[in-house]
Amino acid sequence: MLSLVENHSLPRTAAFFDLDKTVIAKSSTLTFSKSFYQGGLINRRAALRTAYIQFVFLAGGADHDQMERMRRYLSSMCRGWNVQQVKEIVAETLHDLIDPIIYDEAASLIEEHHTAGRDVVIVSTSGAEVVEPIGELLGADRVVATRMVVGEDGCFTGEVEYYAYGPTKADAIKDLAASEGYDLSRCYAYSDSATDVPMLESVGHPHAVNPDRTLRREAVARSWPILDFHRPVRLKQRLPNLSVPPRPALVAAAAIGAAAATAGLVWYASRRRASAV
Repeated sequence: MLSLVENHSLPRTAAFFDLDKTVIAKSSTLTFSKSFYQGGLINRRAALRTAYIQFVFLAGGADHDQMERMRRYLSSMCRGWNVQQVKEIVAETLHDLIDPIIYDEAASLIEEHHTAGRDVVIVSTSGAEVVEPIGELLGADRVVATRMVVGEDGCFTGEVEYYAYGPTKADAIKDLAASEGYDLSRCYAYSDSATDVPMLESVGHPHAVNPDRTLRREAVARSWPILDFHRPVRLKQRLPNLSVPPRPALVAAAAIGAAAATAGLVWYASRRRASAV
């Protein structure tokens, strides 16, 4: 049960949310796959090469080593992509693609935490150029996301400045707690993935949301609450006056995710064509 109102004589608290399959019903990068493919950011050959690793990732079966190999390959592949082009594609499609797939249960939970006086922080492995606008849409107070290095020519260098994954998410939460004065023993966290166990165990109130099999076993063993989110809803239906003000994107490694997501799209299209022959 959530505390209705924070006792403001105590240290501040926050609720930390993973994004994909926790707050939104799909991969935040997969939703942009068609737009990135049409924009020419990835060719068919590269897309097909990444199809299998993207399939494993979406199926929830990727372990730490597989995730690291995928990160290295995709960061190398996006080297030289023009940042402004990525920003424009994201800006043109973000609201229409993301708004309809936000879980009603997650939106309600975010509202409850704000009502109780807690900050809401989105902590996602996806890139900052996608996560930051989504966080703003949701009314999040802060965002932690992957960032890639951008060269003086305005293109990705292929290097990752900060990778928000696994233990680094827990480290980011601890850094925020130190800078913002959060009492982690009274904070909340939500995720669907076993890779976020370090983040979940960093707070006093961890929750597994639509958990993968490994996280479900962990949650049962540790008596963590397990939540089922299954009702996507447009935020405009909940908040009719909601608008998303434009803001500069930090354009980071969501472009990497977009490349992998596009691979899944091309793989699926190829299978359909083959079955039609």
